[in-house]
Amino acid sequence: MAKNLLLLNGPNLNLLGSREPEVYGASTLADIEHAAQAQAMAAGASLSCFQSNHEGALIDRIHAAKTAGVDAIVINPGGLTHTSVALRDALAGVAIPFVEVHISNIYQRESFRHHSFLSAIAIGTICGLGIDGYRFAIDFVLKKR
Repeated sequence: MAKNLLLLNGPNLNLLGSREPEVYGASTLADIEHAAQAQAMAAGASLSCFQSNHEGALIDRIHAAKTAGVDAIVINPGGLTHTSVALRDALAGVAIPFVEVHISNIYQRESFRHHSFLSAIAIGTICGLGIDGYRFAIDFVLKKR
């Protein structure tokens, strides 16, 4: 079982709760993070959270996860999903298992959102299930790793 988890959120996810509520819902990032930490704690694990609008900061945090003994990562890379080879390389480079999460169904949206640079190396991908996707991803890595 994974004991040390990292929840990463990419660009614009700090706007959850006010950004396009018809797509992303009314929950804030703080709501998601608190629920995720409580879920991990109830399972006897720890979960740290990090959000950035900057690709380099996310990459630095992924690199730091390796030396911090992170067992698994749950990541919603936001728009970087469709553009960032560097984020993919960072995740591949640290070789920490990760689940990719998207609140909306990226395949029901604009065609440029249909490609993910991360999915091919993720242990799983969850999209279109709203914020429940975070809970499912955390549950999966808690049981799987």
